[in-house]
Amino acid sequence: MSVTGPRSQEAFRQAQEVIPGGVNSPVRAFRSVGGEPLFIRQGRGSRLVDLDGREYLDYVLSWGPLAVGHAHPRVVAAIQQAATLGTSFGAPTEQETLLARAVRQLVPSLELVRFVNSGTEATMATLRLARAATGREVIVKFSGNYHGHSDALLVKAGSGGATLGVPDSLGVPATVAATTWTLPYNDLPALRALFAAQGERIAAVIVEPVAANMGLVLPVPGFLEELRRLTAAAGALLIFDEVLTGFRVALGGAQARYGITPDLTALGKVIGGGLPVGAYGGRADLMAQIAPLGGVYQAGTLSGNPLAMAAGLTTLEVLQEPGAYEHAVRLTERLVAGLAELAASSGVAYRPASVGTLWGGFFSTVPVDSFETALQCDRARFTRFFWGMLERGIYLAPSPFEAGFVSTVHQDDEVAQTLAAAREVFAGLG
Repeated sequence: MSVTGPRSQEAFRQAQEVIPGGVNSPVRAFRSVGGEPLFIRQGRGSRLVDLDGREYLDYVLSWGPLAVGHAHPRVVAAIQQAATLGTSFGAPTEQETLLARAVRQLVPSLELVRFVNSGTEATMATLRLARAATGREVIVKFSGNYHGHSDALLVKAGSGGATLGVPDSLGVPATVAATTWTLPYNDLPALRALFAAQGERIAAVIVEPVAANMGLVLPVPGFLEELRRLTAAAGALLIFDEVLTGFRVALGGAQARYGITPDLTALGKVIGGGLPVGAYGGRADLMAQIAPLGGVYQAGTLSGNPLAMAAGLTTLEVLQEPGAYEHAVRLTERLVAGLAELAASSGVAYRPASVGTLWGGFFSTVPVDSFETALQCDRARFTRFFWGMLERGIYLAPSPFEAGFVSTVHQDDEVAQTLAAAREVFAGLG
């Protein structure tokens, strides 16, 4: 596509010589929308600058963690100060305790917290712990929910009810995938039927309480409540994957917004302020089974890295400043309401939604409440929308199945700029 400038194009060519596909995470390759990716030189506040010097208003925000924007001065200063003392020790620091306390204050269900280096590590550890604590093997997940790339969670979705896991990637043993069962997201009858028939075999249910890896799909009323009731009755654990929703849909995460207390929670993204970090935690009796207290082993040399701890602690401090989070929520709601109005006036079937500072939209004529209905969206129309917005300086996720984000440093005039661009693009889509 013409939007990608010559320096980005050359950088992509060179990257493909030494990196598989030229990228270190697949969605960055722009395969869902065609064309070639932008290579980024700099992020500042709510904006990105690519190698060709073009500036974009950013709604990807490194896929969520930059809740206070790019290169926030206080976050940068905290990282710089930490770096002067050393970049890694492989030994305890006080900053780990400070961040753990800050996380627990916002998410009280995390009675004990263990830091790791990614969301994938966090979810993987929760599954190991759940199996150890219950003495069971089966994990239940939902189609369209992404919990990282560990073997046990890379399985395809079933249709119409629970299915045995089918590997979703080459190299995943069928025997591993077979212990992961998949249900349709938001399907209460299928959920009840599975627990009635197989509840005693289930170690845990892991769920994105607000699905944000198939586009943004909100839980239907009663879905999370029934998950809590059924798992508790069956002696299974409920795991909330709040890697994307934590500190986004509410400062206390989806569990605070919906009033559901999971047994275990996986976190990531925001708590590192843009640096690689993740965490998991939950009930003290469960977390006491993690080594060195118990027999469930999990370790990492860079876990609790001092730079990540400094960035995360400062990010949470900035996010909790009076009015900061509320400002971002208000802008998110204004953006989504504006997009809905523009699409309707242009005769375009587009269904935007938001919760907290998460937002998304589907080009679809049917309501989207599951992965199956998400797949019915008009991907070709999304591709035209994506490139049209990018041409006008608005950087969105290069896939119809990703969520968008708003930060505390986005401003009203930038939402206006976004809606002005969308008005022009929608006019060409009708």
